[in-house]
Amino acid sequence: MKHFGKKILAASMAMGTFLYWQNNAITMTHIVHTHQVPQAFHGYKILHISDLQNKMFGANQSTLIYKAECAAPDLIVITGDLIDRNRTDLDAAMDLIRGLVKLAPVYYVSGNHEHQSGEYDTLVELLVLEGVTVLDNGKSVIERGGETITLMGIADKSVNPYYTRVLDMLCKGNESTFHILLSHRPELFEEYVARGISLVFSGHAHGGQIRLPKIGGLFAPHQGFFPAYTSGAYTKDDTTMVVSRGLGNSTFPFRIFNRPELLVITLYHDKVNAI
Repeated sequence: MKHFGKKILAASMAMGTFLYWQNNAITMTHIVHTHQVPQAFHGYKILHISDLQNKMFGANQSTLIYKAECAAPDLIVITGDLIDRNRTDLDAAMDLIRGLVKLAPVYYVSGNHEHQSGEYDTLVELLVLEGVTVLDNGKSVIERGGETITLMGIADKSVNPYYTRVLDMLCKGNESTFHILLSHRPELFEEYVARGISLVFSGHAHGGQIRLPKIGGLFAPHQGFFPAYTSGAYTKDDTTMVVSRGLGNSTFPFRIFNRPELLVITLYHDKVNAI
């Protein structure tokens, strides 16, 4: 009986260590994007952060900020759910923001949790005070070496009843330029494809929460079981969507085979130079 108890204890400790690693060991994923990139933006690095959900990585987010610094980004984009609707902690979000703004310009769009928390207006005020550009239903032009890219952002669909109309307005006039969209929702991929958006950054799916070999993620909000868009790059026609697996959790408290992720997308002018 004593021997059996030791086995149970060892198994419990092993499981605890595994779950801790899965939920706290940040992985850095690198993706190269080449299609339609202006020459002046060759080698331009974009750090993509999503779905922090109040998660802490070290004191004052020191571990996460260090990882972000190692990426040496030219631009940082955040695609929503900095806070969690069930346990709102603005300090966890702002600790991260105060570190990120020292590294590169930061652009943000909201997810569903900010609005459901009731703290959206306060969060936006704090973000702006720290120098973050909030792109909910807005756009910005980034210039480099005499060329430009258009950066667009759309507020989460849960508070955006005219979502497709807003998307049309954002895309108007961008037909001949390289344009990037920040949108929390990956399940709307076909909407982005229909408008020929060059590059989309999205999150929301949490990587499918539990990932299995050859199957991928098991469940994602607004996609259900065996979701189509949970991690990495998806390309159709002239549109590529990059989906972050995110950093934190919400209703389901654990990630399994799905470590917290930072995405680094490097723009290359052509495929020859990307090799």
